[in-house]
This record gives sequence, structure tokens and C-alpha cells, in this order.
Amino acid sequence: MIHKTAIIDRTAIIESDVEIGAYTVIGENVKIKSGTVIGSNAYIECAEIGKNCKIYNSASIGTPPQNLCYNGESSKVYVGDGTVMREFVTFNRGTKKTEKTIVGKNCYFMASSHVAHDCRVGDNVVMANYSAAAGHVEIGDDAFISANVGIHQFARVGKGTMTGSGAAISMDIIPYTLCVGYRAVLNGLNLVGMKRRKMSAEEIAAVKDAYRTLFMSKLLLKDALAKIEQSMSVCVQEIVEFIKSSQRGIARPE
Repeated sequence: MIHKTAIIDRTAIIESDVEIGAYTVIGENVKIKSGTVIGSNAYIECAEIGKNCKIYNSASIGTPPQNLCYNGESSKVYVGDGTVMREFVTFNRGTKKTEKTIVGKNCYFMASSHVAHDCRVGDNVVMANYSAAAGHVEIGDDAFISANVGIHQFARVGKGTMTGSGAAISMDIIPYTLCVGYRAVLNGLNLVGMKRRKMSAEEIAAVKDAYRTLFMSKLLLKDALAKIEQSMSVCVQEIVEFIKSSQRGIARPE
């Protein structure tokens, strides 16, 4: 199922039922697992692509990082099973700092979205058209990044979040929240997302209480954290750990 015009490097490992379209180039150090379909004019190098992925025409996966410190060190992109990469999607491989860019399972990257070097993207993430994650960004499971969103290098977007179109994310976005605006601020909780993830009513209520304590109680952040970390809720504990590990600081409501 490889088109006669495709160019395949002799080092590439391609399982037997992979489909590769016309004029696609598969470069060195590539592994593509079964069931994956690649369209025309795509370019892939230094990457491991999981099972049943779909890569549309003109996507570019595993190309060198856009980083002035990169000097050709060995690195790779890893893409999980079932992930879709639409037209003109770009994934850059890692730098010597981590040597890898990792994208999880069952993600959906709409046309012209970008994941830069050394990023860590979780499972079931959606990145809409023209959204971009700069180097060393972390995006948690089930996050939805809307169109034209820019994420500052080293920033983190927590699991279960949703960002409004055009947001510029320069600080960490805590899990299960909504964020909007230039220099993004929090805009409440992603209740629709939590329900879609089949979180229990008790868990949702616990997250609501934690959000109110953090941002509406007028407590200092350290005191609010001390209060909510007594919660037995797994989701609240995720929020606590996320805030405690933040290096850039967290976004807050306006």
C-alpha cells in the first residue's frame, strides 16, 4: 500500500498494512506501526508513529527543532495510537535537553496546528486550527485547545481544560478550567468537559468547592491550598499538585 512515487529511507521500519500516499517522503530513523494511513506530500523523519494513526497531506512530523541551540543531536517524536494529524500539521523533534517530543493517544490536530520541540501532550487532546505549543509545553489529557491559541514555552495546560479561541497562554492553566483572552485568565470551570469525562457529581462538586476556595475566598494562595488539600477528591488533589509544581505561576480569574 505504498504509492510508487513515495520515497522511503532504507532505515525506515514500516509494518505491512501501512498506507503511504503519493510523493510522501519517509526519512531516516522512522518507525510506523500497523493500520496507519499517510496521505500525499507528507514528510516524516526521526519519528515513531503508533497504530491506526492518520496523517493527512502536507503534514511534517519529526523535523528538527526550531531552536538556535540545536546542533543536530539525536532526538525523536513519539506519536501515540489513533492520533489524527490534519493538513500542514507540524511536530518538531526534541533538543538535547530531553531528546524527545511526545504526543499521546487518540489526539486530534486540526490543520496547521503546531507542537514544538520537547513538548509533552497527553491523551485525547484536541488542538484546533493554527494553535501552537512552543518548546517544552505540557498539555494534560482531554484538553481542548481552540483555534489561534498560542502557548508560551514551558507553560502547562492542565487536564480537562478548554481554552477560548485566540488566547495567549503565558502562565499555567490549572486542570478542569476554562481560560480566555489575551494573556489568558480563568473563566470558570469546564463543567461540560467534566460531564463528558463521566466524572461523578461528587467529584464535580469537590472541584467547584476547590475553585471557590482558591479564587473567591480572599485567602492567600498558600492558605487556600492548605485548606483544599484536605479534600479526599482525586481531582482536587490533582489541582493541588499541579499548583505546587508550577514554575511559571498559575493564571487566575480576571
